[in-house]
Amino acid sequence: MSQPYPQQFPILLSTMNDLPGYKVVRVYGEVFGLTVRSRNMFSTMGAGFKAMAGGELKGLSKLLSDSRYEALGRLCQEAMAHGANAVLALRFDCNEIAQTASEIAAYGTAVYVMPEGQDGMAQMQAQQQQQQQAPAQYQQPPQGYPQQ
Repeated sequence: MSQPYPQQFPILLSTMNDLPGYKVVRVYGEVFGLTVRSRNMFSTMGAGFKAMAGGELKGLSKLLSDSRYEALGRLCQEAMAHGANAVLALRFDCNEIAQTASEIAAYGTAVYVMPEGQDGMAQMQAQQQQQQQAPAQYQQPPQGYPQQ
């Protein structure tokens, strides 16, 4: 079975309200991860000129993509701190702050899921091992991020 989200994070992430092939055994509640990124003055000016000509604003696209990835990493940290191994109903919110910064928030419901079926326990044990070997960036909050 393929993962509902490309598995680049230490827990399952899904925009769906349920997870086919898994049953939710515990709900921890809402979790979020956010980041606020300031825009480079030169990239903002360049984006203004590019907008007049039309086309993708690559500098701003990269800023938003990097911000989403960082927000997801922080969401994973918070969910794992509660004991969750998945986040369901994942959503993003993006806001502009004072025309100089962008806030990206990732939020969803932290849950503990178990695979359905006879081999569900073996799959769960493998997933727990993977979680324990998660990259260090997910085990501690990034510098400057509030401690929980």
